[in-house]
Amino acid sequence: MFEIKIIENGYFMADGGAMFGAVPKRAWMRKYPCDENNLCRLAMRSVLAVSDSKRILIDLGMGDKHLDEVKYYQPHALKDIDTSLQEYGYSRADITDIIITHLHFDHCGYATAKSEDGSITPTFPNAKYWLSRKQWDNFCHPNRLEKDAFFDVNIVPVHEAGLLHFIEDDTELYDGLRLGLFDGHSSGQLVAYINTIDGIVAFPGDLIPTAAHLPLEWISAYDISAIDSLNEKVRFLIEAVENEYTLVYCHDAYCVSSKVKHLQNGLYTKKR
Repeated sequence: MFEIKIIENGYFMADGGAMFGAVPKRAWMRKYPCDENNLCRLAMRSVLAVSDSKRILIDLGMGDKHLDEVKYYQPHALKDIDTSLQEYGYSRADITDIIITHLHFDHCGYATAKSEDGSITPTFPNAKYWLSRKQWDNFCHPNRLEKDAFFDVNIVPVHEAGLLHFIEDDTELYDGLRLGLFDGHSSGQLVAYINTIDGIVAFPGDLIPTAAHLPLEWISAYDISAIDSLNEKVRFLIEAVENEYTLVYCHDAYCVSSKVKHLQNGLYTKKR
């Protein structure tokens, strides 16, 4: 059994048309606000899952190593991972495991850190880093649509240090924490399912980045395959409703988590 703690890593701005793809602005703006430039404020949210023997971080925001390269996204109100951990009474050395849902820069930035001498080393020296084999292969041979979202410095030093471990299939990583593989947004994205005293908490990552993305056809233009995303959302949401999962949304700046209900004809929404 795990206890869940939410870590907020800061915010960035993304175009609403990109976030909601083919959904018309007049529809999505009723569910998710934007500014006068059509930019939506997005969170970068991590989960810290704590048990008697494990302290597991799921996703790591964009970090602070390459802010110049991503200034287009206007990162702001960034919070250092050390500060966030200290607020819960932990340090980098206490973390036993890192689960990276996928390797886009806004999900794995704090996997590594820059030392005073300029070298890049794993941020969590005592942790096992978990990533799907499909995502690693995707990173090593990126497609044209994703290649700019990957930064070698975020993961190559982890691999070189021998700390990177691969998930081949859906698996129970530890008692009370399992991982599932989902395609669509990116090949082999991981979704974490965590047993807590209040039921199962799921971290779907960019499969469902905000609560506004619960409707099946509301699919981000950042997704590599829209039809795969739709099918994977169907698979995940059927299970989420049946088992009353609590979803933690990685990018929703206004809704941290919710349960889900099925209305009709494939329409899903937050359960209040």
